Amino acid sequence: MDTLLIDRLASLSSLAAIPRTELEWLAEHGHFMGYEAGDIVGPKGQPINHLYIVLSGKMAIRVDRGAGPKLVAEWRSGDISGMLPYSRMKGAPGDTYVEEKLEAVGIDVKLFPEMIHLCPSFTAHTVHIMLDRARNFNTSDLQDEKMLSLGKLAAGLAHELNNPASAMVRNAKLLLNGLAGMDEAWQALITARLSENQFRQIGEMRTTCLARSDGKKLSPIQKADRQDHISQWLNSRQLDPDFTATLADTAVTISNLDQMTTIISPDKLDVVLKWIAVSCSTQTLAAEMEQAAGQIYKLVDAVKKFTYMDNLGEKELVDVENGIRETLNVLLSKTKSKNASITIKIDAGLPQVYANGSDLNQIWYNLLDNALDAISITGNIRIDAHCELNRVVVRIVDDGPGIASEVISRIFDPFFTTKPLGQGTGLGLDITR
Repeated sequence: MDTLLIDRLASLSSLAAIPRTELEWLAEHGHFMGYEAGDIVGPKGQPINHLYIVLSGKMAIRVDRGAGPKLVAEWRSGDISGMLPYSRMKGAPGDTYVEEKLEAVGIDVKLFPEMIHLCPSFTAHTVHIMLDRARNFNTSDLQDEKMLSLGKLAAGLAHELNNPASAMVRNAKLLLNGLAGMDEAWQALITARLSENQFRQIGEMRTTCLARSDGKKLSPIQKADRQDHISQWLNSRQLDPDFTATLADTAVTISNLDQMTTIISPDKLDVVLKWIAVSCSTQTLAAEMEQAAGQIYKLVDAVKKFTYMDNLGEKELVDVENGIRETLNVLLSKTKSKNASITIKIDAGLPQVYANGSDLNQIWYNLLDNALDAISITGNIRIDAHCELNRVVVRIVDDGPGIASEVISRIFDPFFTTKPLGQGTGLGLDITR
């Protein structure tokens, strides 16, 4: 028996509580293993056939989930790694390699039944190590998946926020210029010395211009035709054609303009129309800014509700329907890019569930994100939620190509993904489960 190896095992602080007889069994049945820095101890995806007791040196495992290799765990003198008793790990999630010249004792997995029987203290020690390792890996996995989700969320949110934010900046600049023009137009209107009755009718005309005739949006052709008619009306009276586009965007009609000529003399009509056009334009810009700000508020509110920002980490009664709809709001950009048709069928009076709302929304996000990835352009997704056997059951179904039969049994395995590198961590469904 190799007494030197037994003494080296006994000198490890992590094995101080292990009986000498068990250390003797480990020394007798294990075999000494030496590695140089840079050696691969366990290639990614390959079965792990040994339990390793590190005597000296250092080894580590790095996992690439699409953003480059990331350190997940490392082992030094006294640490135990590799396959552990009762572990269900099928293969290493990344390459396990030596960082510093390594010496270790390796126990073949084929000897585990005998080791469990004859080395109960050491086996119990490895079970605690396995639980800690699983906890650390799961924490790292969850963090990586949440960071990936956060990246997608941020990209979609930035895309959705860009349009209203750009509109607000553009309209603010136009509004500043318009205010100066409005002051100028008002001064010109005052100096025109109009009667009280004329001012009243001009005010009514302005109100008419600001109103939207029927709420219908004109097609490009209809809008061009409207501009042509107004332009012809202005030109026929030798009035400023710069008013054309502004007046065309209002609800004013040719009949309204003809009526204006009956109460305002031709020499003052230009001044009156300029004030109406500038006033309407300024009002429209302000209204559009308010609408854009409302869109931004709605998006921010959706993210706040999606993440349960005000109540992180706590369980409470959660409205499943609200969670699903808030998740769809967060995924709006991706839904638009796919031109996806989403049908929601949720039972009226669906009861609330006691859960962590943020975690529950992470489930809806993972499933809906996968469904959007799976469908083609103009694909369909159906969401059903109802009570079944005193439980709330949610089903998310897409009309994509489905999952190949040869891999369907692996979809819940950590790190398994059918997506291209960088587009999936292989953790979404594992975390969802």
